[in-house]
Amino acid sequence: MKLLKYIAAVSVGLAAMTACTDLDENLYDQVATQNYYNTKNDVIRAVFRPFEHAFWSIGSRHVINELPADQLITPTRDGWWDDGGKWRTLHYHKWDVEDGGDIQTEWNGCFQGIMQCNYVIEDLAQLNPAKFGFSDAEFDNLKAQCRALRAWFYLRLLDGFRNVPLAVSFNDVSLNSEGQVDPEVIFEFIEKELTDCTHLLTRKESLGTGASLQGQWTQAAAAALLVRLYLNAEVYVGQDRYADCAIVAQDIINGVYGAYEIADRWDAPFDWNNEECDEVIFGFPGSQGYSFWHYDSQTYWWTTPARARYYFGDSKAKGGDHNTKYAASPSYDLNGELYTYELGMPVQNFRKYPGDERMKLYRNLGDSKREGMFLFGYLEYVDESGATKRVRAPEQPYDLYIRDAVGKFQSLAPDRWPADKTSNLMNGDHNSGWHFAKYPFYSDDDAHQMESDYTEIRLAEVIYSLAECKLREGLKNDAAKLLNKVRRRNYPADNLNDVLYAPEGKAALDLNEMLAEWGREFFAESRRRIDLIRYGKFSSGTWWDKTPDQGRYTEIFPIMRPILNANPALQQNPGYNK
Repeated sequence: MKLLKYIAAVSVGLAAMTACTDLDENLYDQVATQNYYNTKNDVIRAVFRPFEHAFWSIGSRHVINELPADQLITPTRDGWWDDGGKWRTLHYHKWDVEDGGDIQTEWNGCFQGIMQCNYVIEDLAQLNPAKFGFSDAEFDNLKAQCRALRAWFYLRLLDGFRNVPLAVSFNDVSLNSEGQVDPEVIFEFIEKELTDCTHLLTRKESLGTGASLQGQWTQAAAAALLVRLYLNAEVYVGQDRYADCAIVAQDIINGVYGAYEIADRWDAPFDWNNEECDEVIFGFPGSQGYSFWHYDSQTYWWTTPARARYYFGDSKAKGGDHNTKYAASPSYDLNGELYTYELGMPVQNFRKYPGDERMKLYRNLGDSKREGMFLFGYLEYVDESGATKRVRAPEQPYDLYIRDAVGKFQSLAPDRWPADKTSNLMNGDHNSGWHFAKYPFYSDDDAHQMESDYTEIRLAEVIYSLAECKLREGLKNDAAKLLNKVRRRNYPADNLNDVLYAPEGKAALDLNEMLAEWGREFFAESRRRIDLIRYGKFSSGTWWDKTPDQGRYTEIFPIMRPILNANPALQQNPGYNK
């Protein structure tokens, strides 16, 4: 069934969108009542109401999966960005039950979404599809939409907290567990839900038809969630399910669940017309004036210098000012020497293979086009009087020269290094750490400013997952060829012999390189934490300003005090105080 691009936004209205940030409100109390369902569109709007909440909820997931990992940092900058040490808590893995913040928001947001899905699922069970003009297949698809979304929420909870309650009903709480169930129960619930509902969902039958399906769970999207589940099964429940992961991933690649293909350039899955990109398997529709939670301070709006609007020319954008919440972890110390960490150093990780298109300085080229992903060095622009200026630090009298290092550089020349050699989260300034633009920041003059949808799942993830399974099986050449299908678009043709993995090129592939390649292809895509955990490096690894944890208990988050107080049946996760 074809649904309008902004059906979720239209169904809720601006007031309900703002309500998503109120964690104490019953977000569904005025939508799915028995008096609500009068027309076919009423049913569709109710089904897609939880999707708006789901889109909003990506913010907390992004924070807790990237800032505790090795690639993104939030250092202090001339007195900015200390915020009571909350970002240091995430970086150093020092969270506890009193912190709340984004960890608690992730728990609350996921369970709110689950209960919204439960409400709709139970409502639909009482409706006669023929009364509203639905065929049985169309109605089954709608019900499966909410089941797949509920499984997506549960997969996040399993990933972050492992020990969570199982709630399958809004109306009959006796069907829900009082306290947590074993992780295996949640794992099996997700697996069964996705397996059962996949064939009920719409299949993308041909290339070039993704726009009509954007925002819906399709057969391939549900199957891709199974790929995520099986890839990390050893972490979640101690079971090696790589063989199952490989089977589902291969089926997706072979087109069993629909027609998809890798885009011919790296940024196509993130560009303004990415609903037409055949690499995108599932995305949340976004647009200026509707919902655009990926252009939010929790996600990608604050991945740039605070005054980047002068460089982008987007001062009138509805997202407000930019800021410096996220930067790439540094590659260099304050003597200009390269660090020797195995982990982190993402910019140096990109530098490993010459000619990477993503390493170019981000620039708007006009006509809804850009090049490059990173922001570094001087950022020059032409002001209203025609004079060439440089982006400056906020509230400080110096031009930015953005470096792959963290320290107090202030107005030092590019070839100078500060006398204070302390490089840590507490000692940065606005020059510290390369910034980046995963999604484009087109100018106010561009007709497609902030038109990108949020890409949740893309075919590259399925290919990389299959490659990892092959590599773990000892099939290195097969893994290399899979990765090269994606990687070749990132480099000029003249460099391919040096940058492609053997046997198609000279580059060597092993598990360490596989993890590094996950970091390059999926830089800042809300998954780095679980990748580190799967490779056994999250709690034991060392990277910039981060030493190993005292135990592996930090691989799952604690359950915060307000949540424990609200439900005495809950037990604290191992390793944390009660």
